[in-house]
Amino acid sequence: MELPSAADLRLHRPLAIDIYRKLKTFVETECAIAEVAIASEFAALPAEFPRTQERVVGAVEDSFSTSSTLSTKPASRWTFLSPTMQRLRQRGKELGLWNLWSPTEGPRLTNLEYAHCAELLGRYMCASEACNCAAPDTGNMEVLAMYGSEAQKKRWLAPLLSGDIRSVFFMTEPQRACSDARNVQLKICREGDYYVLNGRKWWSSGVCDLSRCKVGILMGQIEDESYDGSSGQMTEREMTSSEQKTSAGRPKKKQTMILVPMNTNGVHVVRPLTVFGYDDAPHGHGEVEFRDARVRIADALLLGEGRGFEIAQGRLGPGRIHHCMRCIGMAERAYALMLDRGLSRQAFGRRLAELNVATIAQLRIQIEAARLLVLQAAARIDAEGAKSAFKEIAMIKVLVPRMTCDAVDAAIQLHGGAGVSADTPLARMYAIARTMRIVDGPDEVHLMSIGRMEIKRHALSSSLASSSKL
Repeated sequence: MELPSAADLRLHRPLAIDIYRKLKTFVETECAIAEVAIASEFAALPAEFPRTQERVVGAVEDSFSTSSTLSTKPASRWTFLSPTMQRLRQRGKELGLWNLWSPTEGPRLTNLEYAHCAELLGRYMCASEACNCAAPDTGNMEVLAMYGSEAQKKRWLAPLLSGDIRSVFFMTEPQRACSDARNVQLKICREGDYYVLNGRKWWSSGVCDLSRCKVGILMGQIEDESYDGSSGQMTEREMTSSEQKTSAGRPKKKQTMILVPMNTNGVHVVRPLTVFGYDDAPHGHGEVEFRDARVRIADALLLGEGRGFEIAQGRLGPGRIHHCMRCIGMAERAYALMLDRGLSRQAFGRRLAELNVATIAQLRIQIEAARLLVLQAAARIDAEGAKSAFKEIAMIKVLVPRMTCDAVDAAIQLHGGAGVSADTPLARMYAIARTMRIVDGPDEVHLMSIGRMEIKRHALSSSLASSSKL
């Protein structure tokens, strides 16, 4: 594919330009104010994780089941519905800024068009949710739209699109290195018309939102000796380690994705996890135990048994564009805060900005370069599909979070002690940016993929060159 010019990567459709301008005003005025108000609302709430009125028989210590009735205690950070956020979400709907991520709902923006919008949403932490464009809901809605049955779409996709409920994605497991997705080992066993689930997941983002999280998409392994997994064979690109198959020639246990209602008996949220000390309430990131949890196969199965990798690959392409452009929005905000601080403080008889001109210049170069690479990847997805943009997607997933960490770190450094305090958003922004180097695959996995593709490309090019000389 011929590389698009900078002009090609701009917004051209009048509809997209109008949405971008409207979103920019909404984010810079209403979302900016709401972020402070929402933080104040949650700061006044107790942080204790709610327990059920009755302990779950046989449950692990200090856990509770989402299938039981929640305690009648006053709202905590995990059950509170922010009035400010509710009003902000209503404004997002009224302004026509709802579900901007979706190619089939709302204004139906292209990946390139939405990429520009995602950058704006990344500037304030409440903006994505205000427009129903927050992870993991966007990825889960995409999965349901692409692979769900009509009944599944009616039950789960419709209320997710309307913003009536939220969701969680169950992938990572605490006892395994899940950067190699074949290590996912939560057991999915057939018993008649049901799947029985046993195992643990963690870093299940959104599961702690007890008032709104109603369904999860789970990846596990089918436990069935009669199933050979032929329909779900991974491609070389989808492998994340050098050993691609078992000694029998194919994985004996096949990754499968299913829907799990959060009120299912046997689903226990063990604890909320923290990110550099931040609990990210009410969204949160939970450790979850599945103990003989039963879901009806006809209601739960997505696409087919053994096709979890196929779904995962379809889910991650556009999602990584969203993540990376939000990171660029965050980097721009950190950059602006750094300049504001640098122009308002003096040391050694000069403004701090003047003492850091090289850093300011380098960050501007890094931000612009990262943005262009992400927009190029988005344009290629639009033109050729996510599979054709595999290398570009891997490249941005490495480059952008690293650049964002650099930008936020530089802003923290220039702020001095204020940068690591709660007086600015920088410390929390750094926690988010650093986490992005692990989310959706760590840097090392993407670097391995890029390196292999480059070696293969060079070998093919050298072979063709040698043949032409004969």
